[in-house]
Amino acid sequence: MAKENIEEGLLPKRPSHRLVAVFFSTAVAVFGSFCFGYAGGYSSPVESRIMEDLGLSLASYSIFGSISTIGGMIGAIVSGKIADRIGRKRAMWLSEVFCTPGWLAIAFAKDAFWLYIGRLSMGFGVGIITYVVPVYIAEITPKDLRGGFTSANQLMVTIGFGLVYFIGSMISWRTLALIGTIPCVAQMVCLFFIPESPRWLAKIGRDEEFEATLHHLRGKDTDTFEEATEIRNSMETFQQESNGRFLDLFQKRYTNSLIVGVGLMLLQQLGGICSILYYSGSIFEEAGFSSVTGTKILAVIQVPLAFAGLFLMDKCGRRPLLVVSAAGMSLFFFLLGLSFCLQRVNCLEQYAPVLALIGALGCSSAFTIGMSGIPWVIMSEIFPINVKAIAGSLVTLINWSCAFLITYTFNFAMQWSSAGVFFFFACVCALTVLFTVKLVPETKGRTLEEIQASMM
Repeated sequence: MAKENIEEGLLPKRPSHRLVAVFFSTAVAVFGSFCFGYAGGYSSPVESRIMEDLGLSLASYSIFGSISTIGGMIGAIVSGKIADRIGRKRAMWLSEVFCTPGWLAIAFAKDAFWLYIGRLSMGFGVGIITYVVPVYIAEITPKDLRGGFTSANQLMVTIGFGLVYFIGSMISWRTLALIGTIPCVAQMVCLFFIPESPRWLAKIGRDEEFEATLHHLRGKDTDTFEEATEIRNSMETFQQESNGRFLDLFQKRYTNSLIVGVGLMLLQQLGGICSILYYSGSIFEEAGFSSVTGTKILAVIQVPLAFAGLFLMDKCGRRPLLVVSAAGMSLFFFLLGLSFCLQRVNCLEQYAPVLALIGALGCSSAFTIGMSGIPWVIMSEIFPINVKAIAGSLVTLINWSCAFLITYTFNFAMQWSSAGVFFFFACVCALTVLFTVKLVPETKGRTLEEIQASMM
């Protein structure tokens, strides 16, 4: 009896022990997410100094800010095929082969040409990261914890943004670029110590490695027979039905998945968050608020909110967080637009800087708890393994294409109508709420195989 009581008291500790491999593997994978966030936020705090040091015009700097999205589009096109051909681990390693020299090119740039080359190379690497990291994490984690673990991807993106925003005004832009190489090199080394995705191993027929990897990820004392059987059966079913060609993606059975995946990526970027993330400094200056103070406040509030989003993902579910996030962004983009309206009509203009600060901080905060990471989580969950590479490349390409559109045109749109551009973003975010309520499924607490079967 005493022995049974002792064992019973020990039982709650086993789940945390058996997840050590998943924790470590996820931590290594999200080094890439940190690189993504750091790269995305880099252009905002250094804008005026790079333009002054290298004599860049506004148009030239707009190219520098947006050219990474062109690299991201190219990376997105090949990301799925690369991850399917060489595996998730090697795809992450390859991404850092492009990110590392990209940062070095920026750090030692003497003119705009090398800035563009570095940013383009980094964008290509990040384009691969944005697909493969959430897919890898979703494929190695248990169903009841998948949302939280996959959200760690966005948490590290946010930490990357926050760090570069916070220290960007304190050190030179060249030193800031050199710091960006550290997580890249760290991930390249640590990738040698984590397992490959068990679902990818099953897909290519490496059965012994598949079983060994799944057992390693779930723990020695965990019975993986049922999960392994479900994965194998799902693989066999989908592999028999299509060969993963691009045209297969447009079969009727994949319509729902395609609409949800493409729709969320379109709305995430057309909602205008890149305008805040890439050009927050110039937005604060235009509104009459200190860009240094504004970006530092922005950096400080991001990380706690990202942690909150991580824990809420598997508590509240994907859909409620998406709705709250998009609705909040719509409200705060409206406030941003209103602040510029007040300046233009010379009415209550003393309140414009405060409104702009509240709008930018609120919009960024609302984005962080939902719209930032959930579209990527859902993308990694809804597509079957046989079309995941093609579908993932397509939706990632769409995301990066829209990001390029927003980042390149934003400065010019601000000159045309600073208030109008933010009112447009508010309308897109309101549309996102309707899209989520009508079409986006709840995936919390279900296996990948269950989710994909229900979308048919």
